[in-house]
Amino acid sequence: MRPDVVTFWHGPLDALRLLCLRSQVAAGHKVTVYSFDPLAGLPDGVGNAEAEAILPRAFSERLRPPQPDGSWRDWTLLQFSDFFRMRLMAQPTVADDVRLWLDADVLLLKPAAIDPAKPYFAWERPRQLGNSVLYLPPGDPIVAAFEALMKQDELTPDWLSLRHRLTFAMRKLRGGSRRLSDIRVAIFGPAALTALAHRAGELHYALPKKSFYAVHAEPKLFFERSDFSALINDPDIIGLHISPKGRGNTQPVAGSLYAWAAEKFGS
Repeated sequence: MRPDVVTFWHGPLDALRLLCLRSQVAAGHKVTVYSFDPLAGLPDGVGNAEAEAILPRAFSERLRPPQPDGSWRDWTLLQFSDFFRMRLMAQPTVADDVRLWLDADVLLLKPAAIDPAKPYFAWERPRQLGNSVLYLPPGDPIVAAFEALMKQDELTPDWLSLRHRLTFAMRKLRGGSRRLSDIRVAIFGPAALTALAHRAGELHYALPKKSFYAVHAEPKLFFERSDFSALINDPDIIGLHISPKGRGNTQPVAGSLYAWAAEKFGS
Protein backbone atom coordinates (compact mmCIF):
# COMPACT_ATOMS: atom_id res chain seq x y z
CA MET A 1 0.00 0.00 0.00
CA ARG A 2 1.16 3.52 -0.81
CA PRO A 3 0.39 5.51 2.35
CA ASP A 4 -0.31 9.19 2.85
CA VAL A 5 2.74 11.07 4.12
CA VAL A 6 2.38 13.26 7.20
CA THR A 7 4.78 15.47 9.13
CA PHE A 8 4.89 18.42 11.52
CA TRP A 9 6.69 21.74 11.12
CA HIS A 10 7.02 24.84 13.27
CA GLY A 11 8.27 28.05 11.65
CA PRO A 12 9.30 28.75 8.05
CA LEU A 13 10.37 25.90 5.79
CA ASP A 14 13.80 26.19 4.20
CA ALA A 15 14.71 25.37 0.59
CA LEU A 16 15.97 21.86 1.33
CA ARG A 17 12.82 20.81 3.13
CA LEU A 18 10.64 22.22 0.37
CA LEU A 19 12.71 20.14 -2.05
CA CYS A 20 12.16 17.02 0.06
CA LEU A 21 8.41 17.63 0.17
CA ARG A 22 8.38 17.89 -3.63
CA SER A 23 10.21 14.56 -3.86
CA GLN A 24 7.55 12.95 -1.68
CA VAL A 25 4.80 14.25 -3.95
CA ALA A 26 6.77 13.13 -7.02
CA ALA A 27 6.87 9.62 -5.55
CA GLY A 28 3.08 9.56 -5.72
CA HIS A 29 2.22 10.22 -2.09
CA LYS A 30 -0.43 12.54 -0.73
CA VAL A 31 1.57 14.83 1.61
CA THR A 32 0.26 16.85 4.55
CA VAL A 33 2.28 19.15 6.79
CA TYR A 34 0.75 19.91 10.18
CA SER A 35 1.56 23.29 11.72
CA PHE A 36 0.21 25.77 14.26
CA ASP A 37 0.43 28.67 11.83
CA PRO A 38 -0.32 28.58 8.08
CA LEU A 39 2.74 27.70 6.00
CA ALA A 40 3.37 29.87 2.97
CA GLY A 41 4.90 28.65 -0.28
CA LEU A 42 4.18 24.94 0.07
CA PRO A 43 4.83 22.95 -3.11
CA ASP A 44 1.91 21.92 -5.29
CA GLY A 45 0.34 18.76 -3.95
CA VAL A 46 1.31 19.43 -0.32
CA GLY A 47 -1.54 20.15 2.09
CA ASN A 48 -1.40 22.10 5.35
CA ALA A 49 -3.43 20.95 8.37
CA GLU A 50 -4.00 22.33 11.87
CA ALA A 51 -1.61 20.81 14.41
CA GLU A 52 -3.65 21.91 17.41
CA ALA A 53 -6.27 19.28 16.59
CA ILE A 54 -3.65 16.53 16.95
CA LEU A 55 -1.51 17.73 19.87
CA PRO A 56 -2.17 21.12 21.51
CA ARG A 57 0.65 23.62 21.53
CA ALA A 58 0.29 23.84 25.32
CA PHE A 59 1.83 20.34 25.54
CA SER A 60 5.20 21.94 24.73
CA GLU A 61 5.18 23.62 28.16
CA ARG A 62 5.38 20.19 29.77
CA LEU A 63 8.74 19.77 28.04
CA ARG A 64 10.12 23.18 29.10
CA PRO A 65 8.82 26.73 29.58
CA PRO A 66 8.83 28.94 26.47
CA GLN A 67 10.86 32.09 26.02
CA PRO A 68 9.34 35.34 27.38
CA ASP A 69 8.01 36.09 23.89
CA GLY A 70 6.28 32.69 23.75
CA SER A 71 8.76 31.09 21.33
CA TRP A 72 10.14 27.62 21.97
CA ARG A 73 13.60 27.16 23.42
CA ASP A 74 16.37 24.60 23.15
CA TRP A 75 15.12 21.14 22.14
CA THR A 76 11.39 21.78 22.41
CA LEU A 77 10.68 21.53 18.68
CA LEU A 78 12.49 18.20 18.29
CA GLN A 79 10.90 16.63 21.35
CA PHE A 80 7.44 17.98 20.60
CA SER A 81 7.64 16.36 17.16
CA ASP A 82 8.57 13.04 18.81
CA PHE A 83 5.24 13.10 20.63
CA PHE A 84 3.36 14.55 17.66
CA ARG A 85 4.25 11.65 15.36
CA MET A 86 3.10 9.16 17.96
CA ARG A 87 -0.16 11.03 18.43
CA LEU A 88 -0.69 10.87 14.65
CA MET A 89 -0.14 7.11 14.78
CA ALA A 90 -2.86 6.91 17.45
CA GLN A 91 -5.43 8.80 15.37
CA PRO A 92 -8.30 6.65 14.05
CA THR A 93 -8.28 6.15 10.30
CA VAL A 94 -10.82 5.21 7.68
CA ALA A 95 -10.37 2.41 5.17
CA ASP A 96 -7.28 2.84 2.98
CA ASP A 97 -6.24 5.92 4.99
CA VAL A 98 -2.80 4.93 6.25
CA ARG A 99 -0.37 7.60 7.47
CA LEU A 100 3.38 7.28 7.14
CA TRP A 101 5.43 9.83 9.08
CA LEU A 102 8.39 11.26 7.17
CA ASP A 103 10.54 14.05 8.56
CA ALA A 104 10.41 17.08 6.30
CA ASP A 105 14.07 16.47 5.39
CA VAL A 106 13.53 12.97 3.97
CA LEU A 107 14.19 12.96 0.23
CA LEU A 108 12.23 10.15 -1.41
CA LEU A 109 13.83 8.44 -4.40
CA LYS A 110 10.90 6.05 -4.93
CA PRO A 111 7.49 5.37 -3.38
CA ALA A 112 7.42 3.98 0.15
CA ALA A 113 5.15 0.92 0.20
CA ILE A 114 4.02 -0.49 3.53
CA ASP A 115 1.96 -3.35 4.92
CA PRO A 116 -0.69 -1.65 7.13
CA ALA A 117 -0.57 -4.59 9.55
CA LYS A 118 3.16 -4.23 10.28
CA PRO A 119 5.42 -1.53 11.75
CA TYR A 120 7.58 0.37 9.29
CA PHE A 121 10.90 1.87 10.40
CA ALA A 122 14.62 1.37 9.75
CA TRP A 123 17.92 1.17 11.57
CA GLU A 124 19.57 4.57 11.83
CA ARG A 125 22.78 3.25 13.33
CA PRO A 126 23.91 -0.01 14.99
CA ARG A 127 21.46 -0.91 17.75
CA GLN A 128 19.31 2.22 17.27
CA LEU A 129 16.23 2.73 15.14
CA GLY A 130 15.49 6.03 13.46
CA ASN A 131 12.11 7.69 13.90
CA SER A 132 12.37 9.99 10.86
CA VAL A 133 10.45 7.33 8.91
CA LEU A 134 7.70 5.75 10.95
CA TYR A 135 4.46 3.84 10.64
CA LEU A 136 2.82 1.91 13.46
CA PRO A 137 -0.44 -0.03 12.98
CA PRO A 138 -3.56 0.66 15.05
CA GLY A 139 -3.23 -0.65 18.59
CA ASP A 140 0.54 -1.07 18.39
CA PRO A 141 2.08 -1.33 21.89
CA ILE A 142 4.59 1.43 21.09
CA VAL A 143 1.75 3.88 20.47
CA ALA A 144 -0.04 2.68 23.60
CA ALA A 145 3.11 3.26 25.68
CA PHE A 146 3.37 6.87 24.47
CA GLU A 147 -0.32 7.47 25.07
CA ALA A 148 0.11 6.25 28.66
CA LEU A 149 3.20 8.43 29.10
CA MET A 150 1.37 11.55 27.97
CA LYS A 151 -1.24 11.04 30.70
CA GLN A 152 1.42 11.42 33.38
CA ASP A 153 2.01 14.70 35.19
CA GLU A 154 5.75 14.08 34.73
CA LEU A 155 6.90 12.69 31.40
CA THR A 156 9.05 9.89 32.81
CA PRO A 157 8.92 6.73 30.64
CA ASP A 158 8.77 3.31 32.25
CA TRP A 159 11.12 2.13 29.50
CA LEU A 160 13.91 4.54 30.44
CA SER A 161 17.33 2.87 30.39
CA LEU A 162 19.35 2.44 33.59
CA ARG A 163 21.99 4.83 32.25
CA HIS A 164 19.44 7.58 31.71
CA ARG A 165 17.79 6.90 35.08
CA LEU A 166 21.14 7.33 36.82
CA THR A 167 21.93 10.47 34.83
CA PHE A 168 18.58 11.98 35.74
CA ALA A 169 18.94 11.06 39.43
CA MET A 170 22.43 12.55 39.66
CA ARG A 171 21.30 15.76 37.97
CA LYS A 172 18.49 16.20 40.49
CA LEU A 173 20.85 15.51 43.40
CA ARG A 174 23.20 18.22 42.13
CA GLY A 175 20.39 20.74 41.90
CA GLY A 176 20.08 20.60 38.12
CA SER A 177 16.93 20.48 36.03
CA ARG A 178 14.20 18.21 37.35
CA ARG A 179 12.76 17.77 33.84
CA LEU A 180 13.68 14.50 32.17
CA SER A 181 13.38 16.29 28.81
CA ASP A 182 16.58 18.21 29.63
CA ILE A 183 18.95 15.26 30.00
CA ARG A 184 19.13 14.38 26.30
CA VAL A 185 17.69 15.87 23.14
CA ALA A 186 16.53 12.53 21.75
CA ILE A 187 15.23 11.05 25.00
CA PHE A 188 11.73 10.61 23.49
CA GLY A 189 12.97 9.89 19.96
CA PRO A 190 15.09 7.08 18.48
CA ALA A 191 16.19 5.75 21.87
CA ALA A 192 12.58 5.46 23.02
CA LEU A 193 11.43 3.86 19.77
CA THR A 194 14.25 1.31 19.96
CA ALA A 195 13.53 0.40 23.59
CA LEU A 196 9.81 0.02 22.95
CA ALA A 197 10.28 -1.95 19.73
CA HIS A 198 12.58 -4.30 21.64
CA ARG A 199 10.02 -4.67 24.43
CA ALA A 200 7.24 -5.34 21.91
CA GLY A 201 9.31 -7.87 19.96
CA GLU A 202 9.17 -5.71 16.82
CA LEU A 203 12.85 -5.11 16.03
CA HIS A 204 12.76 -7.75 13.32
CA TYR A 205 10.53 -5.46 11.25
CA ALA A 206 13.29 -2.86 10.91
CA LEU A 207 14.59 -2.19 7.42
CA PRO A 208 18.36 -2.01 6.82
CA LYS A 209 20.09 1.28 7.58
CA LYS A 210 20.65 2.15 3.94
CA SER A 211 16.90 2.11 3.27
CA PHE A 212 16.66 5.69 4.57
CA TYR A 213 19.83 6.59 6.49
CA ALA A 214 22.65 6.10 3.97
CA VAL A 215 23.79 9.74 4.25
CA HIS A 216 22.33 10.69 7.63
CA ALA A 217 25.62 10.42 9.54
CA GLU A 218 27.69 11.74 6.62
CA PRO A 219 25.90 14.82 5.23
CA LYS A 220 28.93 15.63 3.07
CA LEU A 221 27.78 12.77 0.83
CA PHE A 222 24.75 14.91 0.04
CA PHE A 223 26.08 18.46 0.16
CA GLU A 224 29.55 18.08 -1.35
CA ARG A 225 30.63 17.14 -4.87
CA SER A 226 30.94 13.35 -5.15
CA ASP A 227 30.13 10.28 -7.20
CA PHE A 228 26.65 9.56 -5.88
CA SER A 229 25.59 7.12 -8.61
CA ALA A 230 25.65 4.17 -6.19
CA LEU A 231 23.18 5.94 -3.91
CA ILE A 232 20.58 6.81 -6.53
CA ASN A 233 20.88 3.48 -8.35
CA ASP A 234 20.71 1.17 -5.33
CA PRO A 235 17.29 -0.56 -5.42
CA ASP A 236 17.32 -0.95 -1.63
CA ILE A 237 17.59 2.79 -0.96
CA ILE A 238 14.07 4.19 -0.74
CA GLY A 239 14.91 7.65 0.50
CA LEU A 240 17.56 9.75 2.23
CA HIS A 241 17.20 11.40 5.58
CA ILE A 242 19.39 14.47 5.07
CA SER A 243 19.74 16.09 8.53
CA PRO A 244 21.01 19.42 7.09
CA LYS A 245 22.22 20.94 10.39
CA GLY A 246 21.92 24.57 9.36
CA ARG A 247 22.51 24.08 5.64
CA GLY A 248 18.87 24.07 4.58
CA ASN A 249 19.14 27.31 2.60
CA THR A 250 22.61 26.86 1.13
CA GLN A 251 22.99 26.80 -2.64
CA PRO A 252 23.61 23.31 -4.06
CA VAL A 253 27.24 22.65 -5.01
CA ALA A 254 27.69 21.65 -8.65
CA GLY A 255 28.28 17.92 -8.93
CA SER A 256 26.69 17.16 -5.56
CA LEU A 257 23.76 14.90 -4.80
CA TYR A 258 21.95 18.03 -3.60
CA ALA A 259 22.38 19.63 -7.04
CA TRP A 260 21.10 16.44 -8.71
CA ALA A 261 18.02 16.42 -6.45
CA ALA A 262 17.36 20.13 -7.04
CA GLU A 263 17.38 19.54 -10.80
CA LYS A 264 15.24 16.42 -10.58
CA PHE A 265 12.58 17.73 -8.19
CA GLY A 266 12.81 21.46 -8.86
CA SER A 267 14.57 24.09 -6.74
